[in-house]
Amino acid sequence: MRSIAGCDLIGSPISLSRFLIRFIMAYRQTEKTKARQLEVRQAIVDAALDLITNRGFSGISIRAVAEKAKLASGSVYKHFASKSELCSYVFRLASKAELARVANQSLQGETVRIRLQQTVIGFSERAIKQPRLSYALIAEPVDPLVDAERIKLRQDYADVFAELITEGMQQKEFVEQQANISAAALVGIIAETLVVPLSRAKNKITVKQQSALIGSIQELCMRAVGSA
Repeated sequence: MRSIAGCDLIGSPISLSRFLIRFIMAYRQTEKTKARQLEVRQAIVDAALDLITNRGFSGISIRAVAEKAKLASGSVYKHFASKSELCSYVFRLASKAELARVANQSLQGETVRIRLQQTVIGFSERAIKQPRLSYALIAEPVDPLVDAERIKLRQDYADVFAELITEGMQQKEFVEQQANISAAALVGIIAETLVVPLSRAKNKITVKQQSALIGSIQELCMRAVGSA
């Protein structure tokens, strides 16, 4: 019979044992390698997100990410072919986390009106707390890969608002309207109203200014869907 890994498996218990030992050791080594690769990838992503949070996309480079993660630049390229690919991945990761918060908040509240208010206020408050990252995700000029992700993200937000608006019409809390169009408008109101304040992150706005800004955004959104 043909041998496996140089071991005759017939009539040779010792050879079979050696084969099994080699197989198990190789398997364990493969698992360790995979685990290490996952650790390295996570370190790269964490470093990139930290840099974007503090500097924006303009302040990130493969070299800076490698230094932050305490890796060689080549290690970063093993996981991400380019800066654009890395930025796109981190953008998608950070955006999905915030989208999940928005979607969850849109379900909390006794009435649809209250749920919409809380969702708008919650998003605005979180954006102001992390102005550099929020500006990077909402409006900072970037490459086409990230822009494509940003367009998808806006639609995802609009879908959440569309569900709220549709339910609000059914409950007679909002006037009749085309939910998808109004939802897209809400996304625009929130994003465009926050752009300038977020872009001036170095000049922190006061608590009073924050309250006034968030209150205005919330009022605009409620009027847009026909709620008093």
